[in-house]
Amino acid sequence: MHVKQIIAISTLSTIGLSAMGQSTNAPTGDYKVDYKNKTIINPITTAVPFLGISPDARAGGMGDLGVATRPDNASMHWNLAKAPFQERATSIGISYSPWLRALIPDVNLAYVGFSQKIKDFGAVSASLRYFSLGNVTFTDVSGGVIGNYNPNEFALDAGYSMKLIDKLSMGVAFRFIYSNLTLGQSVGGVSTKPGLAGAGDISLYYENRDWKIAKMPVVFRWGTAFTNIGSKIKYTTTQARADFIPMNLRFGPSLDMQLDQEGLHTLMVAVEINKLLVPTNPSFERDSSGFIIVDTQGNPVIEFGQSPNRSVIGGMFTSFADAPGGVREEFHEYNIAFGMEYWYNRIFAVRAGYFNEARQKGNRKYFTMGVGLRYSVFGFDFSYLVPVVSRNPLENTIRFTLAFDFDKLSTMGKEGSKPLPGRKK
Repeated sequence: MHVKQIIAISTLSTIGLSAMGQSTNAPTGDYKVDYKNKTIINPITTAVPFLGISPDARAGGMGDLGVATRPDNASMHWNLAKAPFQERATSIGISYSPWLRALIPDVNLAYVGFSQKIKDFGAVSASLRYFSLGNVTFTDVSGGVIGNYNPNEFALDAGYSMKLIDKLSMGVAFRFIYSNLTLGQSVGGVSTKPGLAGAGDISLYYENRDWKIAKMPVVFRWGTAFTNIGSKIKYTTTQARADFIPMNLRFGPSLDMQLDQEGLHTLMVAVEINKLLVPTNPSFERDSSGFIIVDTQGNPVIEFGQSPNRSVIGGMFTSFADAPGGVREEFHEYNIAFGMEYWYNRIFAVRAGYFNEARQKGNRKYFTMGVGLRYSVFGFDFSYLVPVVSRNPLENTIRFTLAFDFDKLSTMGKEGSKPLPGRKK
């Protein structure tokens, strides 16, 4: 398998194969017209896309959202600012998911998340994410076998969050990223190396417990998170242009409602919007034979859009208005997820959700479902993904999470703490 094929497997983690289908309309050669007619696709691709995969089964059962849901052991991934509001003092979660099961049998994602409250005003958190691309047979240009290897990637995170005021908190995280897709193999006479990058998150979280609906307690939450804001990544020492990592913005609200006087039944509903903060691929001018026209310096001539060769900060800010298809395409770059979670007595949970991505940006459209169990300090979550469109590499994705939540290491549970609706002291 060539290096490009390995990178393609990693990219498929965030792009649906069904997006490759063609429209019945014939291309006109004008990018904006063809995009409007859905005769072309232009998904945003980045290096290390595993950073954008939902790691935990709880979020996986609610349409892959979590920026404004109840704090848990995966807050480090979704919104670190949630951690000071977590119900118990210490939260630990271990998650596992076989990935791209419809295509490859041995690709998997593992995740460990940890969060420790500091009294009632702050929290320290950490996580480790490991993505294995399974056993890959490397071949040369002529198809000769070089050897069998196990390409892998991982990210190690640490962060701190604190309450700014009683109902508002802020979180800051730092991330080390390691991506070893080629294991030092030479490609086309060029030596490769593991990709290294550093990144950070900054997030805000608002939680208001003063709301009521029909005299029943309601918790309103809002979250905003900028994640993976960091350096580009290279896989060779001679690579002319480094690749962007999946810098991302997500935001949205949730409502956690108590459904009865005793607090046995609660229902949470949430909506989340997210967008990659990286450049959109431009449309290049082509000659009558369909070949890309280059200038005197050998650079492709851009017809619509902007050059992707931008700085990290420049790429972030211009990503809101650089789509070659104009406003229509820019709007398509926002994904939306809906989710719900029902709890009975904080013991048993049922979850469901829906995730939607525009067809020309990856076509990830799927329903999710899941269940959760809690007993004392132990918990278990399971989720299952059902794609709306056929031939989606994410179909039949399952996730498992073991959760451990402890009160003994802090003052939580004492007088003055505020449990969630449905949970008694």
